[in-house]
Amino acid sequence: MSGKYAFTKTLKEVRFLFCQTGEHSAAARSFLARAYPIMKKNNPTTPIMLREAAGTLPKVYARYEFGQEKSQTLEGLSDKQIEEAVTSLVKDA
Repeated sequence: MSGKYAFTKTLKEVRFLFCQTGEHSAAARSFLARAYPIMKKNNPTTPIMLREAAGTLPKVYARYEFGQEKSQTLEGLSDKQIEEAVTSLVKDA
């Protein structure tokens, strides 16, 4: 599992947006509770930001060199699907 979260060198920031209490963000909260410590341990210098706001639909953003940014909605995905989506974003360049 830890190899999945070794970010590419061109990745500058990962940002998660989700609702603190909404049912539509439950899988995102579960994923972050499980995976955040592993991601941070493997990438101590890369900012991993968690943004909670009432009513926000779950989404992840990855910012790369030269300001390039990609995002992926996490709404309706299971914990495993969220893991796959995040893994593909942090491995892309």
